[in-house]
Amino acid sequence: MTGRSAGLSARNVSYSYGSKRALDTVSFSIAPGEFAALLGPNGAGKSTLFSLLTRLFTTRDGVIEIAGHNLSKNPRAALARIGVVFQQSTLDLDLTVMRNLTYFAALHGLSGRGARARIDAALERLDMADRAQERARDLNGGHRRRTEIARCLIHSPSVLLLDEPTVGLDAAARRAITDHVHALSRDDGLTVLWATHLTDEIEDSDRLLILHRGRLLQNGNAGSLRGPTSLQDYFLAQTMEPA
Repeated sequence: MTGRSAGLSARNVSYSYGSKRALDTVSFSIAPGEFAALLGPNGAGKSTLFSLLTRLFTTRDGVIEIAGHNLSKNPRAALARIGVVFQQSTLDLDLTVMRNLTYFAALHGLSGRGARARIDAALERLDMADRAQERARDLNGGHRRRTEIARCLIHSPSVLLLDEPTVGLDAAARRAITDHVHALSRDDGLTVLWATHLTDEIEDSDRLLILHRGRLLQNGNAGSLRGPTSLQDYFLAQTMEPA
């Protein structure tokens, strides 16, 4: 089955940089409308996994499916179903918010009134409509991130991939971004994979994937996994290196 009902899955995915194993038989499945937090310390393999999910890297070890499409066998169909926010901003800082999004829409073959309607809806969804004519350079970090997320929505993806999207933002901006993306998952039925090393960005109702040294240590409901302890303490216990 394809479409939003298929979500995102990885089965026995591995990847090596030479002799170094960056990912080791990683498997998970995320349902449509589910917010999954990929939690791991720096160097855990989160960015490597995102590079595989977006086909910046390829591997013969394992299977990745996006909205029911096998990424290796049908990459064009699979990649058409995702929206991505990378760690580093990819906005053209000299263009306005509207022009950034219009250019992105054109890359997906969208133009005219149809594109404008999608852009307006995406900006409204992220509370950015009143900033459409501002240059990206003049936005603060939080509003740039909202612009990038709005841009992801224009081509109506079913899966959102966000690789540490709140890096460098203050606490208020981080909270606003996490709230917006949780709402996209909850209200719009988007499958979300959110990579982070910050436990306060994760809600008890989220699926929690703990990645450490290339291995998936835990996969389940965040609240159930942490139990009576704080998520931060649980995470530290899972990833603590021996003295």
